[in-house]
Formats: sequence, C-alpha cells, structure tokens
Amino acid sequence: MANKFHNPKSVALAGKYSLGCEIPPGARVLFVAGQVGLDGSGKLADGIEAQCDQVWKNIGEVLKEAGMGYGDIVKITSFLTDSRFIAANRASRDKVIKEPYPASTLLIIQGLADPAMLVEIEVVAAK
Repeated sequence: MANKFHNPKSVALAGKYSLGCEIPPGARVLFVAGQVGLDGSGKLADGIEAQCDQVWKNIGEVLKEAGMGYGDIVKITSFLTDSRFIAANRASRDKVIKEPYPASTLLIIQGLADPAMLVEIEVVAAK
C-alpha cells in the first residue's frame, strides 16, 4: 500500500502541498533533521537561491542513504528568515518535489543558528 494523500474539497489549499498524508502500516519512516545551505565541506552557499538549492541537495543525499527519494517525502517544514524568500524557496522546492505533493508547513522566523543562514528545511519520508 502506498502513502495516501488527503485534500478534502472543503479546505482551501494555498499552494503546492497536500493537507494530510496517511502512511500505511509497516512503512519505514525517516525523519530528516533540518538542513541548511552548507555543502559537504561546511561552506555556506551564497544567497537565498543557492542556499535553498543546497538544502534540497542535502535532503536528497540523506534520503538516498536511506534508500529513499524525494517522492517518498510525506511532510515538509520550511523555516525562512524573511518572507521575501518565499518565491526562491518555492522555486527550489519545485525542482525536486512533484505530485502528489507532501503535507507542508512554512514558517517565517527571526533567525537560525548562524545569522548568515537564511533557510532551514526538515522533512519526514515514508516508504
């Protein structure tokens, strides 16, 4: 049985995401810690677009290590330090996330662990 996404017509959607996701019994669940725009050598990408792309690359690597892919993501939580970054975040996400869209939450926060970090994203995947 595959993951089942729920989008009742009685609840409005404000973007490319699902309102809920049901994971079948016996599925493997992977919680990916919040990823930031650091590459493998610890260098922070320059600018919001590059940081978002690096975040999704990092998430992809963790998923791959667990034998999963972007299509196994059931929940995304994105943290941005400025609402002006929403478009860049969505553009980067749209490069890797396709239908059926995972459940998703976006938060605008005051800051991250390092003031130069502009975005952090955590996901839950199930397969």
